[in-house]
Formats: sequence, C-alpha cells, structure tokens
Amino acid sequence: MGSECGAESETGRTVTGEQKEKPVCSALLLPDLHEVCRMEISMQKEKCTAIVLAAGQGRRMGTKIQKQYLKLEGKPILYYSLRAFETSPLIDEIILVTESGWEEYCRENIVDYYGISKVKLIVAGGKERYLSVQNGLESIEGNGYVFIHDGARPFVDLDTIERAYREVHQSKACVVGMPVKDTIKIADEQEYVSSTPNREKVWMIQTPQVFELNLIKGAYNMLMRESYIKVTDDAMVVEQTLGYPIKLIRGSYENIKITTPEDLDIAKIFLEKAAKEKK
Repeated sequence: MGSECGAESETGRTVTGEQKEKPVCSALLLPDLHEVCRMEISMQKEKCTAIVLAAGQGRRMGTKIQKQYLKLEGKPILYYSLRAFETSPLIDEIILVTESGWEEYCRENIVDYYGISKVKLIVAGGKERYLSVQNGLESIEGNGYVFIHDGARPFVDLDTIERAYREVHQSKACVVGMPVKDTIKIADEQEYVSSTPNREKVWMIQTPQVFELNLIKGAYNMLMRESYIKVTDDAMVVEQTLGYPIKLIRGSYENIKITTPEDLDIAKIFLEKAAKEKK
C-alpha cells in the first residue's frame, strides 16, 4: 500500500494536501489599536474627579431661571454635562457645585431623577467662578487628577475626556480648546485696535480644564492669599501663581458654552444632528 504524500506545516505537524492549514490573515492577530489604548489607560489609571460648575447666574441669558437648568430637548442643560462624565469610564466621581440654596433641587430633580450615580457631593459655590472651583477642590480627598468643567457646556464628549486624560498624565496641566476661525483684534481703552495677533497662534479656550490635583490645589491656595490676581479660568490660576506650562489639546467647535438665547438655538441644532447620526 502506498503512503499518502505529506508536507510539514509551520507548527511542525505533517499534513496532507487536503489537510494543509489555511493562511491566517495577520490583521486578525492584531488587537484593535483603540482597544490597546484603552487597555493601556486602564492599567495606569489614576483617580479622576470631575468638578462640574453650575453656580452661575446666567444674566446674559435674560431668563428668570439660571441657564444650566433651562431645558434642551426636554432635559436640563446641566444633565448633558453630568451625563458625559457619568458615562466616561475614566471618571470615578463627580463634585457638583451649585448656587447656594439649589443643592436639594439639583439632588432631586437632576442627579437622582436622571440616575447620575457618580455624583459624590453637591456643594455650594461662591460669588465668583474661582470661589466655586475652590469649594469644589476642597471637597476632594487623596491624589489623582481633576477635570473642571462648565455645567453650561453640554457637548463635551468621551473622546475629549480621554484625550485630556492622556495629556494630563504626561504634562500635569492641560486645557481643551480650539484654534480661532476669525481674526482677533486687541482693543485699547477707547476701543481702537491696539494690535492684531497671529491667528494661527490664538485659541479659544473651553472646558474641561484638567490638572494634577495637588498642582491645582496649590495654585488655588496661592490665589486665595493673593487677592489682587484677577483670573477668568483655571489655567490662568496656574499660569499666574505657579508659572507652570499649560498644554493645549483640541476639543470640538461644538463644545460651546450656552450663554445667550442664540447659543440655545445652536445647541438644539447640534442635538438634532446627533440624533440623526445615531439613526
């Protein structure tokens, strides 16, 4: 009886012509790059706290109710900001800062009603934004990173949160923003043009603004002692008190802050667009 002719495979096993192994596509052996990145993040994960600011008066909106509680497609604007951090696997807890006297309203009508389970505390804010941030920072224990976000920015997304986490892990201080589209003019006291900066180097700054916790706490503690320093965002606190470099990372042109009635109209368009894309 004649024997069937065989061939040796890469595994060292003799196979017949009918049994020869099928080639395996190399792409099937490689894990998805995005998944590798997520695995890398989870292996090196630090505690992350989001401070969501909702203590503003919203005078420019011209409504009786604060802008963060206005309804956008049936839900409060603040809900969308909280939901983004609730959904992100990188965020461990949320500190919600509200106007004094609104804590229980937020607890019952937003946090509990919509099931935002990561909200650890609801604290009263101050008369100025920086005082609200300071109150939020004082309530955070331990180490890690803090994401400081305006509650009136409902369109922060998971990708932006992830990019911010990656950068703060490297630089300890970063802010979300986008390059400006328009030419910017610097005005003097009489509202004449003083100078025109190079548009390629000008960014409009958004939130979240993300910092190593001890770094931003130290900067704010210094700010509290130096009351003459005027600041308009958290990055400026770090710049003015510590002189620490702040890294810029790209957010989205849709990550708008709802401040005026026109912004509310634009936000509705963004939500309609997002709903269509999901279909």
